[in-house]
Amino acid sequence: MEFRETPPAPALRFQVLGPVQAWLDDKPVSLGSPQQQAVLSTLLLHAGRPVTTQDLVDALWGDRPPAQAVAALRTYVSRLRAVIEPRREVRAPAELLVSVADGYALRIPGEAVDLTVFERLSAEATSARAAGNKSEAHRLLVQALGLFSGRPLTGIPGPYAESQRLRLAERQVAASEDLCAAALDIGLHAEIVGELNGLTAEHPLRERLRELLMLALYRCGRQAEALGVYTDTRKLLIDELGVEPGAGLSAMHARILAADPALALPVSTADGAAREESPAGPPAPAQLPADVSDFSGRTDLVSDLSTVLMNATGQAVLVTSLAGIGGVGKTTLAVHVAHRVRSDFPDGQLYVDLRGAGASPADPVVVLGDFLHALGVTENPDSLEQRAALYRSQLAGRRMLILLDNARDAEQIRPLIPGVSGCAVLATSRSRLAGIPGAQLFDVEELTPEEALSLFSAIVGEQRVAAEPEAAMAVVTACGFLPLAVRIAAARLASRPRWSVSDLARRLADQRRRLDELQLGNLAVETTIGLGYGQLSVPEARAFRLLSLIDAPDIPLAAAAALLGVDEDTAEDLTEALVEANMLECFTPGRYRYHDLLRLYAQRQNERIGDSGDQEQAVLRLLDLLIPTVHNAAQAIEPDDPLPELLTTLVSPGLSLPTGASAQDWLRTEGALLLSAIEAAANGPVALQRSAIDLLILLYGLGPDPTHGPRVRRILEITGGDSELRDDAAALARVHFALGTLQSVTSDFHGAEQSLLRSLGFQAPDDATVLRLATANTLGWILSVGNRTAEALPFLEQALAISRIVGTAIGEARLISNIARVQNRLGMTETAIQSATDGVAAARKSENGPCLAHTLYQLGVVLTAGDAVPHLREAHQLYRSQQNVLWEGYTLARLSSALLSARQHAEAAEAAEESLAIGREMDSAYCQGLANAALGEALLALAQPARGLACLQEAHAIFTRLGVPEASPVAALIERQHTEPLPSPPPAP
Repeated sequence: MEFRETPPAPALRFQVLGPVQAWLDDKPVSLGSPQQQAVLSTLLLHAGRPVTTQDLVDALWGDRPPAQAVAALRTYVSRLRAVIEPRREVRAPAELLVSVADGYALRIPGEAVDLTVFERLSAEATSARAAGNKSEAHRLLVQALGLFSGRPLTGIPGPYAESQRLRLAERQVAASEDLCAAALDIGLHAEIVGELNGLTAEHPLRERLRELLMLALYRCGRQAEALGVYTDTRKLLIDELGVEPGAGLSAMHARILAADPALALPVSTADGAAREESPAGPPAPAQLPADVSDFSGRTDLVSDLSTVLMNATGQAVLVTSLAGIGGVGKTTLAVHVAHRVRSDFPDGQLYVDLRGAGASPADPVVVLGDFLHALGVTENPDSLEQRAALYRSQLAGRRMLILLDNARDAEQIRPLIPGVSGCAVLATSRSRLAGIPGAQLFDVEELTPEEALSLFSAIVGEQRVAAEPEAAMAVVTACGFLPLAVRIAAARLASRPRWSVSDLARRLADQRRRLDELQLGNLAVETTIGLGYGQLSVPEARAFRLLSLIDAPDIPLAAAAALLGVDEDTAEDLTEALVEANMLECFTPGRYRYHDLLRLYAQRQNERIGDSGDQEQAVLRLLDLLIPTVHNAAQAIEPDDPLPELLTTLVSPGLSLPTGASAQDWLRTEGALLLSAIEAAANGPVALQRSAIDLLILLYGLGPDPTHGPRVRRILEITGGDSELRDDAAALARVHFALGTLQSVTSDFHGAEQSLLRSLGFQAPDDATVLRLATANTLGWILSVGNRTAEALPFLEQALAISRIVGTAIGEARLISNIARVQNRLGMTETAIQSATDGVAAARKSENGPCLAHTLYQLGVVLTAGDAVPHLREAHQLYRSQQNVLWEGYTLARLSSALLSARQHAEAAEAAEESLAIGREMDSAYCQGLANAALGEALLALAQPARGLACLQEAHAIFTRLGVPEASPVAALIERQHTEPLPSPPPAP
């Protein structure tokens, strides 16, 4: 694998041997959507070689690409460039992800990719082994395989990624074979028996693995087992493939039968002393519960645990602990791993269920008595200390595995830990057993979607799942990928042959009944979660319930403190206690989240307890934090822009956001929290609804996100239809203003006009308020888009007059620019250009970035031909830096039109493609119409008439449906290019 070397740059590293990740100067980099990661992966795996656009499209979508695949691809490339070259100057050519002919190439140092390092280490190991340096070969292969951090290209879609996953998985197995061979070379046969057992179970038809396992067993003095491996393998090959074992495996069988001296190596224990034979005694205990036949997934964790347990040597006894929420599969995993490594513990295995999650945990005194009996002790001492001492004496000199399942805490298992090395303890618990010195802790998380589907298929049957794959994914998603929930759901379906997978998915879709559906016989997810909830203290249980009132993906510590009504230190103590109990998760310091089913359980507990007053006060405290914080964010982003008047009074200073950058980062990070808080408050009493309206109005003043349109519309329908708000004109004015603003960015211009007129109807006509200014301005803009200039101008002039009364230079600059658009439509071109130029000058003077972007955009629209290009380019860069995606799309469409006027057709097409992708992503019909119109014209100029006409017809249909004047010039262009009659567009709303 070769990459072209480039001059030194910021340290970039990429990972493909696991989840695709990147680091810039050792800091993780967000790589965007799975499709965007697929583009990066394809370029990385081509090792600096160019990849054509068509090959990238095929790699992502195969033979079923979307209609705008090339546009989407260009958007992904553009965003990747911004991520991996954040310091590149505006319009400077890319140095890393470069355009090459009809495609792209990634020019990075070879060592920046883990796959390249893996290939180098593997090659060096091969050379070292050939040169006789076997220890070095072993070390290099251990290092090479250590680069794998999971399944290669985890979660990356597309046929190319799937084929590469198979190739890289094959390389991993081949390297594992080489590592085992190298281990045998240096006498580590006892250490790799367990690893080879696992590898042969995963890859039963790979004969080389079986050959290595036979040799390792033979060198361990286990000749009968070695011959048994051959017998089992021969039967498997005949049954599955109808063939006899190959030459290598057959030769190993013959050499073992002949006791070939060349196979033997000196056998030693870890301390170099020969192991003494123990006198005959009771049979070795083998107390492990049965392994499950349908165990699925967790390949890496199984491998890691097996390696740790098989290497249980040294001065101290090895203690390994598995922690996770109830139902995550800790016991199943522990039993599976214990069976996998039990051959490494020839003196036996002990097992006990400590019942730590229940009301009556097992007494260590009783457990020790049972263990001593299993070890052949007929008379037990009475005290805990005496039994523990005798237990440690019995285990001295033995190599045993002790599985302590469902432990309550470290105190319960401490007497059950052996005293000397050689034995290993594997414990499971809902809490992290951090109180055991030297214990190795492993967190057991929910299954991946693929693993959950595999488990579901194993129980239900692959045919039923293959017939309804989308419904099957919906089922395991509703189960939160929790193994217990997946098993229950699958068992219910398997026992009901008349049900389809879709029937089960519909039943689980109702969140209020989901926990009721996830029970079968004596198995129930709710009961399992309830065991953990029952162990919480009263303050912890209250925190567990109240934090679930906000249905956000995660909750920051400041928000948790507000919900709980405590300071942040106390809140951290409570949330961390919940994390220790595995009732909450914490993947980022200071941020907490629920598993989906735990959130449903917490919400059900809120309903059962019924303390609505405490719950409403919790939401109100959170809004009292968020409203002033968003207020602070707005002032940091646009310091001189007045904010709409609030219905409520600010009661706290909120969080400090001193700069525009910090404010935008906070808004981006907490966007889901803000919307969830508004949603929770909208379903509450009037006091909460008024606070919800305030928070929404402040957010919409910063620019609404159209992708949240359906959720916000439901919120506004709830508040606008509440009978208790019927006489609250101030609240209703804001509700209709927010609805009109949302409708404007989702291209529902007729609905926006009606909502904004209703808002004005609830406002006093003579009030010079910021709300009335914003309402009149938005209404004027809507009317101007529809070419109703005579109606638009009075609203814009009214807004300008209010702006001068409230004293906002920023608002005045925006309004002058908006009026310039109307003047341009009225044929007052020179006046329009002067007005727009004045607006830009005022915005530059204010140093207000969002205002400058807006005025530059409007200037670019009123200018003609190439004069608009530099202004639109600057506006586009500003919108991109402000992460205002929708207006980035609008600006790209306008830039494309300006580039067409400048006869830069190829660049115009590229800008239009990116605009169209944004319009689709943001669900903005107007943006899609502008982009299609520009793209169609560019494609005609580039001699692609069929696609160009298709884009123009799509633009015409959109513009006609929206009732905007852009439909006419597009229709004229179609008529000039197309001899057939223009198809009738759908009727305007």
